[in-house]
Amino acid sequence: MQAHYTQTKMTKKPILIFMATSLLLLALFFLFPINLFDGEIVRVEKHREYIVQAPLSLSYFIGIGFDSEDMRDVKTFYLTTKGAIMAIIFTLGIPALLAYRIHLRKSN
Repeated sequence: MQAHYTQTKMTKKPILIFMATSLLLLALFFLFPINLFDGEIVRVEKHREYIVQAPLSLSYFIGIGFDSEDMRDVKTFYLTTKGAIMAIIFTLGIPALLAYRIHLRKSN
């Protein structure tokens, strides 16, 4: 019974580390305007659309961190494939590596 308890406790800590760091990074990226992720802004001026490459923040998608004046001629904005992959790596990949490292340290 003691071995089962130790094994269960060992597997819970890395999962908790993963969840805590993921939530912390998600809160950081969604609540503060950190322009880190590659994106595109579709602007409309004089009945003509054009796309501008720009670093975007995840907070823009929930309406935090930009002025309404900046959005006057903007039709839409989105992350590019590279930006979306970067967002996934930062919010899930790095916490997963950290949790895996803790798991390996505990198992030795």
